[in-house]
This record gives sequence, C-alpha cells and structure tokens, in this order.
Amino acid sequence: MPDPHIARHPDEMARPEQIAAMSGIDYLRAMVRGDVAGPPMAGAMGFLLHDVAEGRAVFRGTPAFEHLNPMSVVHGGWYGTLLDSAMGCAVASVLPAGRGYTTLEYKVNLIRALPIGTLVECTGRLLHAGRSTAVADGEIRGVADGRLYASGSTTCIIFGG
Repeated sequence: MPDPHIARHPDEMARPEQIAAMSGIDYLRAMVRGDVAGPPMAGAMGFLLHDVAEGRAVFRGTPAFEHLNPMSVVHGGWYGTLLDSAMGCAVASVLPAGRGYTTLEYKVNLIRALPIGTLVECTGRLLHAGRSTAVADGEIRGVADGRLYASGSTTCIIFGG
C-alpha cells in the first residue's frame, strides 16, 4: 500500500516557492505531520522522516530485498542514502526561510551487515552551522536491538538568503 507521506507524482510535491517561504524546521515538521509529501526517493529506499527538532533529524526505515547488492547483503548505498538524508535534514532544521543546503561531502562507516526486514533508526545531529557551511554526524541503530550498524559525517554547503 502506498505511503501517504511520500509524493507519487510531481504535483504532490511542495513547490520551490513554498519551501523557500518556510524555515527548515517548519518544512520538516510539516513533512513529519504529513502536511507536505516527502520526496519520492524515500519511498523507493524504504525510509521516512520520523522526528525532527532543531539540530536533529530522525529517520526510520527497513531495507528490503530490492536493496540487496550482488553479494546478497544490503548495499552500502542504502546506508549512505539514509545517513545523508538524516544528517542533511539536521542541517536543514536550523536554516531560516529562504536558505537551503546541499551535501558537499559525506563519509560512511559500515559497522555490521544489516539483515533485510530490520527496522532501523537513523539520527542525524548538527555539530556546526556557519554562514556558508555546516557539519553533522549520524548513526544507524536497530530499533529492536539498539545495535550500531553504521555511522557517518557530512559537510554541507549553505546557499540562498
């Protein structure tokens, strides 16, 4: 069944002028509430923004069969995409209306294999936000077992204003 929080058509997505008129935290909170649809990529990857506060973003997700690599384990890109999303949203959560960000670089450390069907929580935390760059870190942990599956860090460039 399609998740109502995920855009299935371009008309369901927030328009750039709507996004620019909101602070980052207001936009992310609207996404958590379902007032604006999340990006379609999140549906394809099997995760959603679960909670947000200033300087912190939490995603929940479950890797599925379609996320396996040729070695029959969850592809490292799944971990990386989830971490990039959480760390980036932690940065976005402190931006005023009219400012945006994009990932400049990120690093991922895969700690252990993640079995498909495992519900995980990925928390991104802002470490520093300046005028033109921001730094955040994150980790992926199992919801049921609390085990650390991956960690990461990012540097984002801030634009607009």
